[in-house]
Amino acid sequence: MKKSELKEFLDERVAYYNHPRFIETDPIQVPHQFKQKEDIEIAGFLAATIAWGNRKSIIKNADKMMKLMGNSPYDFVMGHHENQLENLLPFVHRTFNGHDFIQFVKSLQHIYLNRGGMETLFKEHATNTSMQPAIAKFKEVFFEMEHLPRTQKHISNPLKGSSAKRINMFLRWMVRNDNCGVDLGIWKDISPALLSCPLDVHSGNVARKLGLLKRKQNDAKALAELDNNLRKLDALDPVKYDFALFGLGVFEGF
Repeated sequence: MKKSELKEFLDERVAYYNHPRFIETDPIQVPHQFKQKEDIEIAGFLAATIAWGNRKSIIKNADKMMKLMGNSPYDFVMGHHENQLENLLPFVHRTFNGHDFIQFVKSLQHIYLNRGGMETLFKEHATNTSMQPAIAKFKEVFFEMEHLPRTQKHISNPLKGSSAKRINMFLRWMVRNDNCGVDLGIWKDISPALLSCPLDVHSGNVARKLGLLKRKQNDAKALAELDNNLRKLDALDPVKYDFALFGLGVFEGF
């Protein structure tokens, strides 16, 4: 397939999947429940953090997280009491448990109190070409306070070889705003051109079949290769092709 034909094909699939009906079956519906910026950020971050496994289970458990925070995630993060944190202990989604949940609440509070919030932290440490160094710095700051070592595994570090799929997906949610009603686009000071595709088994397999990716592992090197090829198709909004790659893999068995 020629580059022009590939772009036309993928643009058509983006147009189909980057549509409000996509929200019905996707964890992005969780941050869509909120209006306040900080609520959207926290809801999106927590939903993205547990976004592996069965999608219905992800959405169900992300909604449960919101209920445990009184459906006011920012107020809970900033004003919780210790006994309220104990209410989070029964929570579990696969390997993410109540102790991890409590640590995330404390670390998020630290970021809002001492680092100017999530958007500021990511913006300050992005480079002119990538958000990946900012993700690595975010993890460093997230765990610079006292924490359980086990909780570190729930935030990936792309500078140590990870494709950081879930946090790249979170950044897509926060940054992209193409007026299609899916991605939330509440972070105005970060360019969509810096975003990376949330690389998983579905998008990776489709990308390989389309010649956009040769590397076999879904790791940081594969992400860099895929990013480079997607930027050739659209330098200003490369991560829009996540809709096409994911949709072709999950819904069409491409």
